[in-house]
Amino acid sequence: MSARSDVDPRRIALLEAIRRQGKEWNVIAPRYGVTNPEPPWKTSLIATCDCLAASGALPTLERRRAEDDLAKSVYGEVSSAPERELLALVHTMLNTGLVAEADLAGRMRTVRSRLEAA
Repeated sequence: MSARSDVDPRRIALLEAIRRQGKEWNVIAPRYGVTNPEPPWKTSLIATCDCLAASGALPTLERRRAEDDLAKSVYGEVSSAPERELLALVHTMLNTGLVAEADLAGRMRTVRSRLEAA
């Protein structure tokens, strides 16, 4: 295997829109009086990475290489590591065809509407 990933470093419009929203955990947690430095979804992120690796869909070393490359080339300005990891994972999943951008956008709309209805 090469030391670099094969992930396409071109920016993805959906992920750029998310990145620009300014909703990094270290920014929004204090607004709500939350002192835990880890976002509540961090465990789900780790579990997703573990499942992708265990199934062979996205081996750990491949994912980490892609994450490192994307952190340098695309998501370097994201100050919080969990958000950078999440964006890099989704970028890689979109790039490798594990998820389609339209499907992801649709799921995000569904979740947002549920949250806003609550």
